[in-house]
Amino acid sequence: MKHAVLTASAVALMALGSYAEATDLKMSHVRPQDATIDVELRAFSAAVAEATGGDVKIDLFPASSLGDYTTVQERISVGAIDMATQPAATAADRRMQISSFPYLAGNWEQARAVYGPGGVVREVMVGLYAEQDITMLAAYPVYFGGISLNVAHPNPGSTEPSGIKVRVPGIKSFQLTGEALGYIPSPIPFSEAFTAVQTGVVDGVIGSGAEGYYASFRDVTKTYIPANTHFEVWYMIISNESLAGLSDEDQATLKEQAAAFESTRWEVAEADQARNEKRLVDDLGATLVELSDEQLAAMAAKARSDIWPQVLEDVGADWGQSILDKVAAASK
Repeated sequence: MKHAVLTASAVALMALGSYAEATDLKMSHVRPQDATIDVELRAFSAAVAEATGGDVKIDLFPASSLGDYTTVQERISVGAIDMATQPAATAADRRMQISSFPYLAGNWEQARAVYGPGGVVREVMVGLYAEQDITMLAAYPVYFGGISLNVAHPNPGSTEPSGIKVRVPGIKSFQLTGEALGYIPSPIPFSEAFTAVQTGVVDGVIGSGAEGYYASFRDVTKTYIPANTHFEVWYMIISNESLAGLSDEDQATLKEQAAAFESTRWEVAEADQARNEKRLVDDLGATLVELSDEQLAAMAAKARSDIWPQVLEDVGADWGQSILDKVAAASK
């Protein structure tokens, strides 16, 4: 009988130990359920669960249900939330604006050289996250940004003042971009942006791209201008505390799966942008403005001359310029 009791206790302890090894991680992201990122992160979560033999389970919380991305980044920094895939929160560190510098990359090849594995900006962002006790697992290329309007633009390829008022994020580089491209920028929180366009407080939005406008502004997008305002990249991040709570083997597996997730995204992101631009036209009847290479080059030149010096002052002129010099070298 005594032997039976000991055996039962041992079994219970073994079961408890096995249960303790399994880890549930909460991951936030900013898009609605079933949006592209949500679908891709569900596949990533399944791949992690399979590769770790069920040791690591990632539960997704879409549509910023754990808080806006700035709040989420702050909470990841202190270990209150495990993970997220989202834009960098510049409120935590103004230097993170380097990730969304206007017209930093001109095409997808340049974007991959700058933001992809080994890229200048990617490595800078790894370091900036590390200062906040956060590990960056992957970069997630989303799209080149454009302009969504609820009105027609009489001269969409021009940078002359248009009198059109647009919502911009509360980030200096986006506000300056709006001005440089001839718009009247109005910083409005994302949660209030749709209503602002719908009610005519503003005439459109700068700060997203075709995918974002289709997901969140589809009913108020009548004109889409693919101006390549910035390259949108999100980052898959994890709290150092949460990462340290995994076994060495599971940490390595999580990082391997994140690298595979990123690699796959780089292969499909450009086509995904084109698909979403087509959806704006086919599903919503929006007008897709075609800009010439000369018009895009003029926009980029004006943005760089008008905006870059001001944003450099905001992030630290010497620090920022050293990165821009590396970007220029990598983009040749």
